[in-house]
Amino acid sequence: MNIVIAGGGTGGHVFPALAIAGEMKKAIEDLKIIFAGTAKGLEARIVPKEGYDIRFIRSEGLVGKNVFSTFRSLLKIPLSLKDSRRILKEIEPALVLGVGGYSSGPLVFCAKMMGIPAIIHEQNSVPGFANKVLGKFVDTVAVTYHESIKFFPQDRTYLTGNPVREEILKGDRERGCRNFSLDKDRFTIFVFGGSSGASNINHAVGEALVYLEPLRGKIQFLHQTGDRDFDPMKEIYRSRGFKGSVIPFAYEMADAYAVADLIISRAGATTLAELTACGKAAILVPYPYAAGNHQEANARKLWDMGAAQMILDRDLNGKTLSDLIKYMLEDPDAIGEMERTSKSLGSCEATRKIIELMMGLLKKKRTQSTEHRHQMIRKIN
Repeated sequence: MNIVIAGGGTGGHVFPALAIAGEMKKAIEDLKIIFAGTAKGLEARIVPKEGYDIRFIRSEGLVGKNVFSTFRSLLKIPLSLKDSRRILKEIEPALVLGVGGYSSGPLVFCAKMMGIPAIIHEQNSVPGFANKVLGKFVDTVAVTYHESIKFFPQDRTYLTGNPVREEILKGDRERGCRNFSLDKDRFTIFVFGGSSGASNINHAVGEALVYLEPLRGKIQFLHQTGDRDFDPMKEIYRSRGFKGSVIPFAYEMADAYAVADLIISRAGATTLAELTACGKAAILVPYPYAAGNHQEANARKLWDMGAAQMILDRDLNGKTLSDLIKYMLEDPDAIGEMERTSKSLGSCEATRKIIELMMGLLKKKRTQSTEHRHQMIRKIN
């Protein structure tokens, strides 16, 4: 049996998809899972490393672009549909799962037009444009947040949460300190702005080092910068004399979480699902241009519940960030309470719930196929 998982672009789409794929393979014997994405998305690097086959379609996003880029993206829609149809005819999947991203829309749409059962998963509290449209066509919609349900047909929408990779919970602090060249006895701040980094966060951390000078002997950083800011940030840490490890991308994310005493990050749904599953204290800086400002909505949920601190991107600078870091360092009990609250909000059930929905669709398809065969036999007789 073949299943196609469509979507990607960022870790927020790719990593939940990998979590589902891993558990789905355990549930169905001889299952083959093929990913579909874009050659420029994170999936092009990550999915093959995880041992899965991936096919590419020519597709770009439509939202948040300038006029020229939007026009170019519109011109690619026929190509993306053509690529999607070719992939689906070749693979003949029993089911298609869309996880968001540029490639999800065309492929899931084609699947429904070809009579293939389809399910989508929406990670954020405010759905993106593609999923809002697809929700009208697909058989089943799985959502992370209760607030998302109102955007989709009520009778086909289920609250599941956001899948977290099983290995995320298996990080080891000592191993992480060895691999990232960190001191296991120092307070460790893990900084990342998503899979591609976040320049505003990188620059604010660089500025904050000036104000954190008195704490230089007590703290260290693990900083995922993205490719663009890697060399400049490495030089900033060196010139300021702070201990830490600067990396463009953290492939060993479980160990990165394990070494962290405090995390500074954006507030994508997958990031928050992983933070709460691991029970980590965090300073969240929501990405201000996310569709529907959903990252701020995500972050405010945790902030209101006492599971994280938050700085809006427009208020982010070296002074505001360093002040908040100092405030948290001065009250270890507050960090401990934040960790406990974060952990209480975490859930590892989302993957299981989504797989149950997928299995239900597969069972329904088999039942319909059997009934169709019986009807054909009766007509022949």
